[in-house]
Amino acid sequence: MYNRAAAGDDSVAVYTSSMRLVFYGTPEFAVPSLEAVVAAGHQVLLVVSRPDQPSGRHLELTTPPIVEAARRLHLPLAQPRKAGDAEGVARLRALAPEVAVVVAYGRLLPPPLLAVPQHGFVNLHPSLLPRHRGPSPIQWAIASGDTVTGVTTMLLDEGMDTGPLLLQRETPIGSRERYPELEARLARLGAELLVETLAALAAGRLRPRPQEHALATVTPKLERKLGRIDFSLPARVWANRCRAFDPWPGLYCTLRGGRVKVLGLEDAGAVPGDEAGGTVLGCSTAGILVRFGEGTAGLLTELQREGRRRLPADAFLLGERLGRGERFG
Repeated sequence: MYNRAAAGDDSVAVYTSSMRLVFYGTPEFAVPSLEAVVAAGHQVLLVVSRPDQPSGRHLELTTPPIVEAARRLHLPLAQPRKAGDAEGVARLRALAPEVAVVVAYGRLLPPPLLAVPQHGFVNLHPSLLPRHRGPSPIQWAIASGDTVTGVTTMLLDEGMDTGPLLLQRETPIGSRERYPELEARLARLGAELLVETLAALAAGRLRPRPQEHALATVTPKLERKLGRIDFSLPARVWANRCRAFDPWPGLYCTLRGGRVKVLGLEDAGAVPGDEAGGTVLGCSTAGILVRFGEGTAGLLTELQREGRRRLPADAFLLGERLGRGERFG
């Protein structure tokens, strides 16, 4: 099997045999990695995912995407409630994998489990560690106004994304790119990097390097309250969050006592005036110009009244008869 591997020189080509591995993953983000590992000829002894979870208004059980992929690929599958308990450790020991792969599994794994594979647990993380550790790195890369992000492979340790680094790949973030688009790109890029990592690991060409912990940033878990627009902050903050928090938790504010989702928001930069935050400065077919903090303005381009359909700003204006001087709250 031919692969390009990096260990200080990512132009080096190596030939490797397949590895015996166990794959841990749950969401759609992990599917390209599982497919790539199989296509590269590695022997997947077992796919471990989280149990089906109730979701939606009617709390119907939903199967994780990686489970559906494993079934499609005819791979052995397990969905334990606790992958790191004594039973999980015994199962892994019995399989005797050379390496384990983790892609968005969604749970910390304990030291007794991490110690089983010969080459440890290789984790794919969608950021350029140590920046954006934690549960929502893609969203916060956009929300933070980063122009570059990437993917990292690392060896798991007991911490949250604190293990030694293996390989990294950078990619620019488009100025209008939203979370779903960036997530899909990083999933594909990460799958390629994972295959490169396994090839280099099998060939003995990887030298793990410790992270610079002093440079680390940690992302918080996404919550609905993070989407509540604070008009005292600059417009660029909310323009970034509008792209980052699509589709959830989204942005929202109030208008005439009712809740309004803001689905499109662009930074209009500095605009003269001393109006209160949330004040409508003007309306046009392009959008609704609204005062934000630090002398800036934002253009609302798509909105949705609670319980109604989403509308472009010009259609929203027709229905609301909104005028200059009114305020969003």
